[in-house]
Amino acid sequence: MRPTQSPFPATRLRRTRQSPAIRALTRQNSLSVDDFIWPVFVRAGEGIEEPIPSMPGVYRRSVDKIAKAAREAADLGIKAICIFPYTGIEERTEDCAGAWDPENHANRAIRAIKAEVPELAVMTDVALDTYNINGHDGFVEDGEIVNDRTVEALVKMTLAQADAGADIIGPSDMMDGRVGAMRQALEAAGHQNVMILSYSAKYASAFYGPFRDAVGASGALTGDKKTYQMDPGNSDEALRLIERDLREGADMVMVKPGLPYLDICRRVKETFGAPTYAYQVSGEFSMIQAAAQHGWIDGEKVMMESLMAFKRAGCDGILTYFAPAAARVLNGQR
Repeated sequence: MRPTQSPFPATRLRRTRQSPAIRALTRQNSLSVDDFIWPVFVRAGEGIEEPIPSMPGVYRRSVDKIAKAAREAADLGIKAICIFPYTGIEERTEDCAGAWDPENHANRAIRAIKAEVPELAVMTDVALDTYNINGHDGFVEDGEIVNDRTVEALVKMTLAQADAGADIIGPSDMMDGRVGAMRQALEAAGHQNVMILSYSAKYASAFYGPFRDAVGASGALTGDKKTYQMDPGNSDEALRLIERDLREGADMVMVKPGLPYLDICRRVKETFGAPTYAYQVSGEFSMIQAAAQHGWIDGEKVMMESLMAFKRAGCDGILTYFAPAAARVLNGQR
């Protein structure tokens, strides 16, 4: 008697999903604590941890508290932290001189972190927006955000951060030619080992809103940033920007925002093979947090799924405010 023919083909793809052990063996991408760079906000004062209402669970910290948070991050296995300064309107000027002041909040935080956790890699932000009375990443002259004068200032900011002990410089300004100018200046100043992680493909996005609250830029910004940040409708331009920044001396490149631009992450990685990062920006973070707080989603599961999406798209690492929480999940410390 002939056996009954199976209605299924020989290949049953569900076989590789049948148990946790088999799923782990066949998983193509995985997350690690090593993948995270944790963005933090530093402000004036002492003993301060100030909640940011639009970013649930995120704080502005004084320098002493930043150093303590850095130690906690390192204990979780996080390898890198990125510093963003909060400046009140009274601290902002048209000449943006605070940006390269050796004693500004960011540079003091670099030194404090390096003293407390020398093994932790410290990344910085290079742009004038948090020091500019106009809220822009560059100088404003007759309504125009000027490029070359801004680059000169960004170089001074870069050298001040490198002198303070920064390991990774993160130019987020989107001015033309800034990576080459920074690399040349770093080499000339003896900072040959300081890396540049360039915000190469940074889009003019509405997802940055909570971040601008966090750094005090919301009320300061005049107009928009569309003349220097990328048009969300473009993708080929991103590749041109990445190619230029790598040629000028960037060690690593970034796509920002993250989840809405995973197609760009994939194109960048496949085209250049360079270390590629994405920034899961404030709006992405806050939407997940808000939905979780309302009970509409499982916050922890969505957090981890969103982070996995970056690895699947080809990213080598992720700047994310979820870094400590995700590290605890990966470490089994729920």
